Amino acid sequence: MTSLSVFGGSGYLGSAFLRMYDGIQIPRGQRQPETKDILYLISTTTNQNVFQDLQLDIDTNLKILTEVLSHCKRTDTVFNFVSSGFVYGNDFLDAEETDCCNPTGFYSVTKRCAEQLLISYCETFGIKYRIFRISNVFGIDPTVSKGKNVLGYMIRCLKNDEPIHLYDGGDFVKDYMWVDDVCRAMRLLMDESDTNQIYNIGTGTSRSFREIIEYAKNKVGSKSELKDVSMPGDQKYIQIKNFTMNVEKLESFGFVPELDIDVGLDMMCEVY
Repeated sequence: MTSLSVFGGSGYLGSAFLRMYDGIQIPRGQRQPETKDILYLISTTTNQNVFQDLQLDIDTNLKILTEVLSHCKRTDTVFNFVSSGFVYGNDFLDAEETDCCNPTGFYSVTKRCAEQLLISYCETFGIKYRIFRISNVFGIDPTVSKGKNVLGYMIRCLKNDEPIHLYDGGDFVKDYMWVDDVCRAMRLLMDESDTNQIYNIGTGTSRSFREIIEYAKNKVGSKSELKDVSMPGDQKYIQIKNFTMNVEKLESFGFVPELDIDVGLDMMCEVY
């Protein structure tokens, strides 16, 4: 692949990709690609938007996508769509690409709907596509908050010796993948994998969230108290707790993550 139109290149994952690889960053508001190969990352990032703006996930994840697709009727187009492992649903371990999805929360539901819209459009007009379902991305991000890069936010709280509230004690497991490794996996799949396929992108290993926070607490010498709290009623349906993905398809291309989670946590503890 020689040239690539990157939609959403100003976001956390998109900016990391453009830092590592060549690509044309499509300006915000532009809907027409500059090349036949597309990497599409425009998206919300959390299931929490429903409490503030009922329309945001729909407008961002679906409406803008259809506006871009309307410019992609060329049959030599290859549309690489960045989705989320959240589409599988809650308490799903070793999820495979062929498993039935049961998403919860507006972000998760609209991401799954976007996948289906993309597949339907591409099949109708003979366009090639790939869908990348990403695990939990972590890394150094200056715009941390409770709703974005929560791990970085909590490390910052640990450094300030602030109390940490862990829903249900943090006793749930997820697959965390360093942002640069996510970008490497996407690049590899765009270069070598078959089109019209869905690919999980993750490490294939899981860690307890409580274990991660305890590691970071010890690393920074924090005096923070880890408080176990019950999950609020309005969060029980939309929070993704235990979740891991099967990554055998990705590994079949020889992909191996370069950064271990503990090394990544050490780097985050140093920065935050």
